[in-house]
Amino acid sequence: MFYSAFEILKQGLTGNKGWKPVWRDPAPKPEYDVIIIGGGGHGLATAHYLAKTYGITNVAVLERGYLGGGNIGRNTTIVRCDYGQPGNSEFYSHSMKLWEGLSQDLNYNVMHSQRGMLQLCHSDEQVASYRKRANMINARGDEAQIIDRDTIRKRAPYIDLDNARFPVRGGLWQKRGGTARHDAVAWGYARSADSRGVDLIQNCAVTGFDITDGRVTGVQTTRGAIKAKKIGMAVAGRSSEVGAMAGLRLPIESHVLQAFVTEGIKPFIDYTISFGMGHFYINQSDKGGLVFGGDLDMYNSYAQRGNLPRVEQVAEAGMAMIPAIGKARQLRSWGGIMDMSMDGSPFIDKTHIDGLFFNGGWCYGGFKAAPASGAAFAHLIATGQHASFAAKFRLDRYKTGHLIDEGGHGASPKLH
Repeated sequence: MFYSAFEILKQGLTGNKGWKPVWRDPAPKPEYDVIIIGGGGHGLATAHYLAKTYGITNVAVLERGYLGGGNIGRNTTIVRCDYGQPGNSEFYSHSMKLWEGLSQDLNYNVMHSQRGMLQLCHSDEQVASYRKRANMINARGDEAQIIDRDTIRKRAPYIDLDNARFPVRGGLWQKRGGTARHDAVAWGYARSADSRGVDLIQNCAVTGFDITDGRVTGVQTTRGAIKAKKIGMAVAGRSSEVGAMAGLRLPIESHVLQAFVTEGIKPFIDYTISFGMGHFYINQSDKGGLVFGGDLDMYNSYAQRGNLPRVEQVAEAGMAMIPAIGKARQLRSWGGIMDMSMDGSPFIDKTHIDGLFFNGGWCYGGFKAAPASGAAFAHLIATGQHASFAAKFRLDRYKTGHLIDEGGHGASPKLH
């Protein structure tokens, strides 16, 4: 259906009864060329690029619940490309370029807003570290700069620059950073993939893999057996669980990451801001709510909910940075299941089972990575070769020692 101002007016005057479904609700076919397990941002993006870039349209996306019901709809919507490690650096740079043309590519407004991102520095050492990172970002052409206290005061007068415990020394400013509408990203990719012939099959949980002589031939699901020549897993926090069905032991832990939103209030935060002395980040949505989050709950879980001690820690960090938010009432919270790799960086790779591909381990970077992840995964599935901008995301890097340790933000496994 073509969207326009005229169509909105027409539907409004006729009771909004003429809107058509945005995508089909097909029954599974007996066989496909490619099956993508996971109907979140990465799975839907993969289906879009398989169809659009490589002309592979005999594809099914299998989602155990509803499309976009996982992490793609449970995050704080931040988009940035300030990673410094080789491997991550070129990948997130490429993802930012895809973000900047995503609404045009999908013919769907994903509400990508490059309002800018400010990361606060609270010590001379941190300023020096961020200056090094700014130089890395600038060297690859993505633009970043260190700004001083006076500039921060002008741009964000609500920040407590003279906090007794965490005085602000400066900040790393990336003007191309910002936010996007998480649900719209899922809907845009789904709509595009469906329009190209991809089957989006909801309420279809994978219960097992059919593997013959070291090659995957299909999956068992709650809606019957489905054959496929190639299968890609993109199930985020369920990676270890689904991988175990195929006999894979993945270097991933699943953790809960909470996020929060307040009641709608008058706009006053123009940028995305992160606290340099605590894992806290905040932006203000188009509806006026303050959207913010912090660190993992630090225990393994498949539950999409968190615990109260982490709520307290996040609130403390927010109050230390912006005391005025203490007057805002929290509206709701939610939790996403994070697939935490051991070195804090993802995987887009073949597995030892012929025809089975894996995409996971995104830690904190899953939402901002969705466009490049889908493009890279589609390239790998279609050609059998790694995309140049994702060539280091190999499953064997722990054997070879080629870790991508981005600030040590990976999982912390407990030895028993």
